[in-house]
Parts: sequence; structure tokens; C-alpha cells
Amino acid sequence: MYSNIDIFKIETNHVVPARGKVLISEPFLCDHMFGRSVILLVDHTHDGTMGLVLNKPLPLFLNDVLQDFNCPESIPIYKGGPLSTDTLFYLHTLESIAGALPIGKGFYLNGDFEAIKDYIKQGNPVKGQIRFFLGYSGWEYGQLSREIEENTWLVGKESIRSLMDETASDALWKRALCKLGTKYEIWSRFPQIPAFN
Repeated sequence: MYSNIDIFKIETNHVVPARGKVLISEPFLCDHMFGRSVILLVDHTHDGTMGLVLNKPLPLFLNDVLQDFNCPESIPIYKGGPLSTDTLFYLHTLESIAGALPIGKGFYLNGDFEAIKDYIKQGNPVKGQIRFFLGYSGWEYGQLSREIEENTWLVGKESIRSLMDETASDALWKRALCKLGTKYEIWSRFPQIPAFN
């Protein structure tokens, strides 16, 4: 039995969101899209915030979306968010891709898609280098700050490099939460809907 009842109090960790940081949803958020999610922030300005949900795989592969692209391997696609779900986004480590937006040291968003396809067709490694998403998550100016104040999100310490590992996507939320300390590690063990426990 826990003697300190504050251990169950969900409160912000007061880290300021910024491009390249991650959002971790609070443990009891019962939302199909954002419950138990980890979101990489790819833009955070006075115009608003854009991010990609990293741990919600879709039952689709790149070949399913690009009918004219015969990729020799099954490259998974993730649901980046509820907005523009017919648009493909890609996070990658390829610094030579023209027009790519730098997200963090050695990490980029989008850019020349023909160059990305050529990279894949040449048999270069995709795992750990490129991740694909349909849609994105977005907040109007001030909206994310309010949600953080309402304790819906924590700003995590996860490195972008670790986020490129798709094999760990199902455990990503728990791993990211545990990195924030003992209190958050305890939260990671709670069921999302306590009444179902």
C-alpha cells in the first residue's frame, strides 16, 4: 500500500514543449487516438503545434498506399494523427534529401519524396532510418499549453534516435513514461480504464 497519496496525483512535469521533444499522454486518457500515445513534436511556433503519433501502427504497408511502388520489403505505416489522414509524412535520418525540415540533430521530416523512393529502391536500409505516417496531430496556438496545464500531456525525455525503432512501438508509451522517474513508472503499470481491472 502506498503511504503517499500524491503518487496518484497527475501533474505536469513543467517541461516546455519544443520541436524535437515528445509528448506522453497521461495514463488514464481514454481517447482512441491519443490514449497511451507518444507524439514527436515536429513544429511548435506561435502559429500552432504539429506532431506525429509514433506508436499507433496501421494495418497498412507502404506498398498498399503507393500502388506504383514495388518495395521489396513490408514497410509499416503509422497513424500520425487525426488530421490530413490522406497525406503521407515521413521522418528520416537522410541529410541529403532536398527540402527536408530539420527536427533534431540528424533527423528530418519529409523532403523530396522521389529521393526517398530511390533510396529504398536501391536496397538501402529503411528500418531505423525512415518511418512513415498517414496524417498528423495539430494544436492551435495556446491549445497544447492549456492541455499540458490540464495534465493531459507530459513532455518527455525520449531521444529521437530511440523513436526510430519500430519494433518497440507497442512498449514506447510505457518506456517513455518510466524515463521520467519513479512516480511516472508507477503510473505506467495502471490500466487505462481502472474499472476494467
